[in-house]
Amino acid sequence: MKDYSNQITNRDESRDVKITDINTCVVEGNFEWNLITVETDAGVTGIGESYRGGGVPELVEYTKRFLIGENPLDVERLYRQIIQEMSGHGGTTGKVVTAASGIEIALWDAAGKLLDLPVYQLLGGKFRDEVRIYCDCHAGEAYAVEDGSTEYATAEAYSPAAYANEARRVVDMGFTALKFDLDLEMDNDPDPFNGRLTNGAIEHKREIVEAVREEIGYDVDLAFDCHWDYSVESAKRLAYKLREYDLMWLEDLIPPENMAAQTEVTKATKTPVATGENRFRVHELSELIYDHGVDIVTPDPTTVGGLTETMRIADRAEENYMPISPHNVCSPVGTMACVHLGAAIPNFDLLEYHALEVDWWDDLIKRDEPLIQDGYIEVPETPGIGVELDEDVVEAHALDGTTTF
Repeated sequence: MKDYSNQITNRDESRDVKITDINTCVVEGNFEWNLITVETDAGVTGIGESYRGGGVPELVEYTKRFLIGENPLDVERLYRQIIQEMSGHGGTTGKVVTAASGIEIALWDAAGKLLDLPVYQLLGGKFRDEVRIYCDCHAGEAYAVEDGSTEYATAEAYSPAAYANEARRVVDMGFTALKFDLDLEMDNDPDPFNGRLTNGAIEHKREIVEAVREEIGYDVDLAFDCHWDYSVESAKRLAYKLREYDLMWLEDLIPPENMAAQTEVTKATKTPVATGENRFRVHELSELIYDHGVDIVTPDPTTVGGLTETMRIADRAEENYMPISPHNVCSPVGTMACVHLGAAIPNFDLLEYHALEVDWWDDLIKRDEPLIQDGYIEVPETPGIGVELDEDVVEAHALDGTTTF
């Protein structure tokens, strides 16, 4: 087995730093946010975030067995060490990579603080001073997510008018791009299993898209997410029906496992197709990119392997003249890590914001003004990712039964 442990014998003593502890705290926002800290003997603590949900704290705890005592400045080597050491735990994909993603982000934050540089500079430099944000929003009553299931409101809450009204509200907040969910409870009728849409369901979706377009016009970019629900033929039919509305993209039309099926859908429509958020590491996205099985690739940096792994994906996308718009359902911590990534990637397009209903989202970090201003986030010039946690807010919203920092 390859040994990624510290083999370094020649390093300036000013950068001879060691990891002393790694900890996780789960904060209940609209999702369960897995926040991670990496502490060092230099008195510097790096902050990161892994994708939402269970299992991550236990995996992060396991990494202490081999990461304590390592140098946090060797970010790439330590990421590979996690993958290698935990390969027997399914470490080449899945939750291990998710945990590694959050640790990798925390390592970049620590490295930036230790070297007195913003993370984007460590990633290669800046292409833009601010990152454009698209707002993920919901019609009518926002759905509630409880332990991975979606609880819908009454059917009336998802009328075309409800979508249009919410679109107007969000655009009036300053966003120039937005996304709605287009999968609905009615999609399960008459059969909840086969992924086939009735003509009535497709027509209802067309009416929703039409209502939003009529309300906000065509100067605002507009996307819709389908959450992997449909069969290939229904995905094609839906995309064809929506072609006249100049969508930014349709997202996750079919289940994610079959790359050939995804390519079939993408190449069958002029409506741009986006996917990628639940793939792991560059290996699971390369085929999709090189076969042009997607128009806009949407990896989640807190899932896919962290910032440098996302940059590898972006490199392959750039080779194929394809934009990258990272998926992001994070707290301000993961969001700001993605902002640095957006600054450093030439083919970056937009970054998702998915916490409109969390009125204390900005309060999680020590900051006087909201992060998002008129639909953009300014790339910070402060060391690391540029945020510090408000520990009182973290404690107030920590998941019951879990520890805080």
